[in-house]
Formats: sequence, structure tokens, C-alpha cells
Amino acid sequence: MSRALPKYNKRRVALIGGAAALALSGAFVVNSALAGETPKNNPRTLAGPGTISCPDVASQLPAIPASAQAEVDRNLALLQKQIDEANKRLVDTVGQGGPNFVQNAILGPLESKRVAAIDRIAISIGRTAAKPQGLNALAACTLNADGGADTGAEAGAGAGATATPSASAPAAEAPAEGGNAEVGTISCPDVASQLPAVPASAQAEVDRNLALLQKQIDEANKRLVDTVGQGGPNFVQNAILGPLESKRVAAIDRIAISIGRTAAKPQGLNALAACTLDK
Repeated sequence: MSRALPKYNKRRVALIGGAAALALSGAFVVNSALAGETPKNNPRTLAGPGTISCPDVASQLPAIPASAQAEVDRNLALLQKQIDEANKRLVDTVGQGGPNFVQNAILGPLESKRVAAIDRIAISIGRTAAKPQGLNALAACTLNADGGADTGAEAGAGAGATATPSASAPAAEAPAEGGNAEVGTISCPDVASQLPAVPASAQAEVDRNLALLQKQIDEANKRLVDTVGQGGPNFVQNAILGPLESKRVAAIDRIAISIGRTAAKPQGLNALAACTLDK
């Protein structure tokens, strides 16, 4: 015949049960942390990927004409947004890629985006005042490590492990002739053929930027070969095609602006900026 527990025994059982539940929940938190889950209120505590630091652009600007203020403010806000997005990606991609992953997939693209935004700032000021020079020196950013940031050098145990080339097939070597069928080549729309008549006063600048567009494609194709096996499935898009598009936007903008100084400014050329990977 069962007997009812005294009240103090019931309280003792409740306390023991609560302690057991607390211990289990604590074990779950610890195990989650060990498994790589990042606490939302402190995303860098576990992995310590560091933070991205960029030179301040606003403090290096001359007096801004009233007509340019809105555009300058918009692009300064965009520069900060770009840094915030890059820092978020730094946390989200810890352990991915090879030793150059952060430089190739985060810092490089960030610099290209900053060049484009800084160019727009300088151009907007230059419409009604002296155009500031040398601002692009502020485009490059650096990684400030939090106690030794992991930039992917030991990614063999992470997401990048599956992309490591085998010893019997060193995919990073480009064939002597005909390109690498596995790597492919980067194809970009031709800009020169889409331009209107170029005024003589703009010809030198247009030619310079057309040559730069070709140089950018050549560099991207070389990088495509040099980085075979690095990163995850989106590496080429994130680390090569994306940055290339940003660079092409900046060069195409300069072409359009130079023509527009003495003739009708061509419209819609930025539709030619995106490139594709042809296998």
C-alpha cells in the first residue's frame, strides 16, 4: 500500500528534478557550443574570426558642395553597410576555404565595392568643385584578428576539405596549351562595340579604361587557374566573378562619364559588367 509523501519530501523531489533539468540543459548548451553553434549575442566568442577595419573616407573629404551632399551621404552610408556585411560574412564563413579565403572572398570583393563607392563620391564632388584625388588609397581594408583569427588555413577539417585537390591530380596547374577544360574561362560582354562615337577629348580616357577592362579579364582568368580547389561551391562567383563585376562597373562608369563631358552620356552600359564562367 503506497503512502503519500510528506510535503517536505515533495519539495525535495521537485528540487532534485529541477536540478537535473538544469544540468541537462547546461549539458545541451555546452555540447552545442562544442559542435560549433555560435551564441547569437556574441557571434565571435567561439571562433574568433576577428573584425574588418577600413580607413575612414568621410574625414578625408574636402568641403562638399550642397549639390553633391545627398549623393556623398548615400555613398558614405553604403561604405559602412559594406563593412557590416563583410564582418557578418566573416563570422558566417569561419573555417571555409584555403589560407587565402578571407582575402579572396571577403577583403578583395569589399575593396572593389569600396572603389566604386569612393569613385562616385569623388565624381559627385567634382561636378561643381575640384575633384578630390587619391581617395582610392582608402579602399583597401584589413583583418584585425581576435586572438589569432582563423582565416581558413586549417580548413581541412571544415567545409573546404572536400575541395582539396588529390595528390595525383594537381588541379592548380594550368595546361601548357588550350586552357584547362576543367577550369574554364571567363567571358565578358564587349564594351567597345557598344559605345557611341567617342569625342576626341574623351578618347584617351576611354582607351585607357577599355584596356583596363581587358586587363581585369586576364587577371580574373589567371586567378581562376591559380585558385582551383579553393573554397566551396560558390567560390568562383564570390571571389572572382563578383569582384570582377564591381571593377568593371567602375571602369564602365568612367568611360560613360568621360564621354558625357562633351557629348550625350551613354546609358545602360552597366548591363555589360557581369561576366560568366564558360566551361
